[in-house]
Amino acid sequence: MDIVESVDSLHVQNPPDEEFSSADLIWSKFGNSERQDEVALIPYARVEAFIMGECSNVECPTRFHIERGRKRSRGSLKEYKHDEYLEYRMYWCSFGPENYGEGGGILPSRRYRLNTRNRAARPQSMRGCTCHFVVKRLYAHPSLALLIYNERRHVNKSGYVCHGPLDRDAIGPGAKTVPYIGNDIQQQTMSMIYLGIPEENVLEKHIEGIQRYCGPNSKVSSLASQYVHKLEMIIRRSTHELDLDDQASIHMWVERNKKSIFFHQESSESDAFILGIQTEWQLQQMIRFGHRSLMAQDSTFGIKRLKYPLCTLLVFDSRHHALPVAWIITRSYAKADVSKWMKALVERARTIDIGWKVSGFLVDDAAAEIDPIRDVFNCPVLFSIWRIRRSWLRNVVKKCSNIEIQREMFKRLGEVVYSIWSKVDFSSVLEDFIQDFIDQTAFMDYFKAFWVPKIEMWLESMRSLPLASQEASGAIEAYHVKLKVKLFDDSHLGALQRVDWLVHRLTTELHSSYWLDRYADESDSFQNVKEEYIASTSWHRALQIPDDSVSLADKHGLFAKVVSQKDSNIKRIVWNPSSEFAFCDCDWSLHGNLCKHIIKVNMVCENRKGYQPSMSLQSFREILTNLWHLPMDDSVALDQAVAWSYQMLDKIQTIVELNSANDIASVVNNLPVKWACKKGRTSFGIPSSTLSNNLKSPAPIRRSRKRKRLSQLR
Repeated sequence: MDIVESVDSLHVQNPPDEEFSSADLIWSKFGNSERQDEVALIPYARVEAFIMGECSNVECPTRFHIERGRKRSRGSLKEYKHDEYLEYRMYWCSFGPENYGEGGGILPSRRYRLNTRNRAARPQSMRGCTCHFVVKRLYAHPSLALLIYNERRHVNKSGYVCHGPLDRDAIGPGAKTVPYIGNDIQQQTMSMIYLGIPEENVLEKHIEGIQRYCGPNSKVSSLASQYVHKLEMIIRRSTHELDLDDQASIHMWVERNKKSIFFHQESSESDAFILGIQTEWQLQQMIRFGHRSLMAQDSTFGIKRLKYPLCTLLVFDSRHHALPVAWIITRSYAKADVSKWMKALVERARTIDIGWKVSGFLVDDAAAEIDPIRDVFNCPVLFSIWRIRRSWLRNVVKKCSNIEIQREMFKRLGEVVYSIWSKVDFSSVLEDFIQDFIDQTAFMDYFKAFWVPKIEMWLESMRSLPLASQEASGAIEAYHVKLKVKLFDDSHLGALQRVDWLVHRLTTELHSSYWLDRYADESDSFQNVKEEYIASTSWHRALQIPDDSVSLADKHGLFAKVVSQKDSNIKRIVWNPSSEFAFCDCDWSLHGNLCKHIIKVNMVCENRKGYQPSMSLQSFREILTNLWHLPMDDSVALDQAVAWSYQMLDKIQTIVELNSANDIASVVNNLPVKWACKKGRTSFGIPSSTLSNNLKSPAPIRRSRKRKRLSQLR
C-alpha cells in the first residue's frame, strides 16, 4: 500500500457503479512515521453511494450511524492544512460500539444510545463491533471527501467476528439464518400492529422491507411470517401493569427503558414527581426539525382527569405539522422544576449536535414560566391563543342554545382580546360584554368563575409577547385533538389515574402513529396513511379550497359563505370574517376547533380592503412600532433599533422569498458573495498570495519566501 504525505497526492476515485464499497477503491496510507491511516479520495456527492455499498456487505450486512460529527463555516480558517475538514463525520457499524451481549459493556462516557435509527434490531444486537470510518469534506476542496477507514473488519475488541453469518456466537437458535431486520423495518411492523392493521398487510410490508436486503427467498418469507406472528402476540399480550402498585410499576418501566428517559425525579417531601420521556426517534426529529426553527408546548393536558398532567414539546415538521418530540409527566410547574427537565433535554440534544439551537418557543398558557425557556433555550418566546379560543368557543356553544347569540357572544369576546391594541381600556369592554349578556347565566357563571379572575394575566401575555400564527395554532390544536382521541378511550377510563397506563399509551400507539405518518410521507408508501397525515390540520385542508368557493356577499362584512367541496349545494356561513374569533356553523367548529372554512375566509380577507389584519400581524406591527418610538432622536439607541429592525426585515424577506420560490437555485444565485476577510480570500483553498505568484513569470524564489507559503498551506 502506497504511503502519501499530502492529500493533494491522492487520486480522486469515482467507481461507475451506482453503489460501491471499500473493496472497489484503492487505499493508500496517509500520515507520519508514528501513525498511518488508510485513506481514499472520492467526490463528496458519492458519499451516500459508498455508505450504502458498505451496508450491503454479504458477510456482515449492517447499517452505519453517525457516531460523531463537526462542522465549520467557509472562511472561518485563515490558515489551514491540506487535510482540514469543512465537515467531519464518524460512521460506526450499528452493531457497536457497545456490547449488549453476555459479558459486554457500555461505553463509560455515554449515558444513552446515540442516533440508533439505523442500527440492527434483534434483541441484544449491539455486539461491540469496532468497524468504523471517517468522512472528511475537505476545507480546501469542498467537492471532495476524504475517507479514513480506522477498522474495516466487523470484529469486536477480541478480534472475533461479532455479527452476521460468520458469527459463531449468534444469539438464539437459528440466528445465523434469520434475515437482517433493520430498525426501520421493525419499527414499521410494530407501528402497523399497534394501529390495528390486519396481519396479512403487516406481513406483506414486512417481507418487502426484508427483501431489500436479502432478495426473494421462500425461506426468508417463512421466517418473516413467524417473526410477525410472534411480534403481534407479544404486543397484544403486553400490559401497562408491570406491578399492581402504580409507583412500583412505573419504577420498573423506567429501569427497563432508560434509553427513552431524559429526566426522572422520584416523588418525595421536597421534590415533585417528574418523568421526561423521549425516544431515540423523537430525539432525532427534535434535532432535525427543531434546529434553527420553532418549538411549541402543549401544556397541562388532562389536568382534571389524569393523575399527573401531561406536557408535550412539539416541533414543526417539513409540512409544518406539530410533531411530539418529548413528553413530561408532572404536577409541578415551579420555575426550578421546569428548569431541571428543560436543561436535561437541551443537554441531550447538544451532546449529539453541539450547535443545536431553537429560533423561537411557543407557549399556550399565560401562567407558564417564561424565564426557564429564555434561560435554557436562549430564544424569543411567542404566545399562541388556540387554548383560550378553544375553551371560549366550546363553552359558548355548550352553554348557549341560540346560535345567533352564540355568534354575537363569540364576536364580543374577540373584541375584548383585540382591545389590547386600541386606546380603549379592556376592562370597560369586558364590563359591557358581561352586562349585555347577563341573561346567559350558564355561560356567565362559568366565565366569571374561571376567566374573569385571570383574564388580565392572559391579555397581558398577549400584549407583551409576539402572537403565533393561525397555522401554528391549528397544528398544535390538531395534535391536542389527536392526543385526546388516543388517550380518552372509553375502554381505558378506569386506568386514567395510573401513570404506567399513560406512559404505555404514549410510547406505543401515539408514538407509532406519528412514526408511521412521517415514514409514509418520506418514503411515499402507505398512501392512505400519507393522505390522512397531510390533511390532518385545518390549515392544509383550507389550502384545498379554491378562492372562488368563498364569497363575501355581505356589504358590511358581517359574514362570508364557503361552498362545500363534497356537496356544492351546502354552503357554510362564517360570521365575523378576518378574525381569529370568527364563528362557523360546521360541526368541526361547533366542537370548539379551528375549522378550514374560517382559515380559508381569513386567507381571502387578508388581501381585501376593509378587513382587519390577523392578530399575529397586529402584534408584530406593535412590536416594530414600540422599537421605533423607544429611542431618543440622534441617539445610539436609535442606531441599535434601526439595526435590529433591518436585521429582522432581512430575515423575514428571506423566509418569504424561500416560501414563494419554486426553484431554490434562483434564491441561491441572488445571495451576495460573503468573504471572510481580504487577507484570507482563497480560490479552492489556495491563499490569494500564492495565486498571484503563480501568475507571474517563473523566477528564482528565495528559500525564506517558499517556507512562508508552505506554512500558510499547513
